[in-house]
Amino acid sequence: MNTLRTGVLIAALTALFMAVGYLVGGEGGMVVALVIAAAMNLFAYWNSDRMVLGLYGAREVDRASAPGLYGIVAQLADRAGIPMPRVYVVEQEQPNAFATGRNPEHAAVCVTTGLLRLVSHEELAGVLGHELGHIKHRDTLTMTITATIAGAIGMLANLAFFIGAFGGRDERNNPLGFVGTLLVALLAPVAASLVQLAISRSREYEADRAGAEVSGHPLWLAAALEKIEAHARATPNPVAAQNPATAHLFIVNPLTGAAHDSLFASHPATENRIRKLRQMAGVAGPWE
Repeated sequence: MNTLRTGVLIAALTALFMAVGYLVGGEGGMVVALVIAAAMNLFAYWNSDRMVLGLYGAREVDRASAPGLYGIVAQLADRAGIPMPRVYVVEQEQPNAFATGRNPEHAAVCVTTGLLRLVSHEELAGVLGHELGHIKHRDTLTMTITATIAGAIGMLANLAFFIGAFGGRDERNNPLGFVGTLLVALLAPVAASLVQLAISRSREYEADRAGAEVSGHPLWLAAALEKIEAHARATPNPVAAQNPATAHLFIVNPLTGAAHDSLFASHPATENRIRKLRQMAGVAGPWE
């Protein structure tokens, strides 16, 4: 059901992109917009992992330099039935983690030094299981595509707004007219962001489930999420703050400690995620 929902949402993004392209340049503009989007997605497909890892100054580790971390990833990857991903560490006080890569054969998991200091061995396994779930489900590619299309929609919407405000298209060929063009130009980026966030939130729940199944202990991930959320609220992540488009990659939102599934949240509320994990474990009430 979530896979179908994600496909529908990506289709909605594509349709929205085509609509904005039409407003900018008619049928020709729609075709040009799709060509641009394809080029952007192709670039992101091959380079998104290197870009985000470089952005955060991540350093690759191996079994010799980080035996505990590397060993957990290797064990969980084997259980998940996926190739061993590359393992990275970021010097960052905020406890957090993310996965990236275009497919399971070209994937990487990255954790912050703050996370390694905060959580136990078992809790770290829960977090890494979650990230391997993203890799196994190819969520990293899905989120790259949606982020790229959403960004392209924003770019085209700005152009449509400029054209609508200052002229440049014959309104006889524009069924929406001047006011309609401006409204679409203003609302399209908002709609694109909502679709992108909806996809991100649905994939987080699925990755939580996968992480719990791979580690074999849903409460390990639940305990880690509780700790990470509490500390992330009080610990700034300057790089994420300067690059908010990468926030959806992390296991917990690095930008805010919002406690509810608000319309514009990039992640589900952590308390809701913990509740679902506790239900998986068959635990009710406060945990011990």
